[in-house]
Amino acid sequence: MKILLIGAHGTLGQAVAQELGSRHEIVRAGRSSGDVRIDLTDRASVERALASVGPLDAVVSAAGNVAFGPLLEMSQEQWDVGLQDKLMGQVQLALAAVAHLNDGGSITLTTGVLAEEPIRYGASASLVNAGIQGFVLGAAIELPRGLRINAVSPGVLIESMPNYAPYFRGFDPVPAARAALGFARSVEGADTGKVYRVV
Repeated sequence: MKILLIGAHGTLGQAVAQELGSRHEIVRAGRSSGDVRIDLTDRASVERALASVGPLDAVVSAAGNVAFGPLLEMSQEQWDVGLQDKLMGQVQLALAAVAHLNDGGSITLTTGVLAEEPIRYGASASLVNAGIQGFVLGAAIELPRGLRINAVSPGVLIESMPNYAPYFRGFDPVPAARAALGFARSVEGADTGKVYRVV
């Protein structure tokens, strides 16, 4: 398969590239590095990136930013980080990808454990992750040509704990390599409208 992987140079993206790269052609994409440049907050950038790589068998997003902060102190700009980047960025990516996927192709988005397991200062992340999961469920029943869409919801990554440990006390961190298996299930499997929870 030919797979476009957005966020390929991030912690999760590198693990996904390693998992899928031994069996498939990976086109790496990112905001500032990769084979192609893509900014999820810019629909024109998304369209250009998809058009530049030709027909695809899968589009995978291992990217998306959210802001953390006390609920009643979050500014509109902080809310917009998650809403415009991780949520609507991935939604727009999925919608644009339809025209560039071969019949039977797949879209895999990234959500996260905070959709079900909230933490202090993480209301924006909980909102965004739950929104992605709802979008996947709704989109799955309308996609044409046998196209599939799923999401992977990993727990906090072991590799990210040096930065996030104070917020995730009591959580059992997940190795990025294990989280990457959820992406393999989505890309290489037959499910649609599924959220693969890797915890």
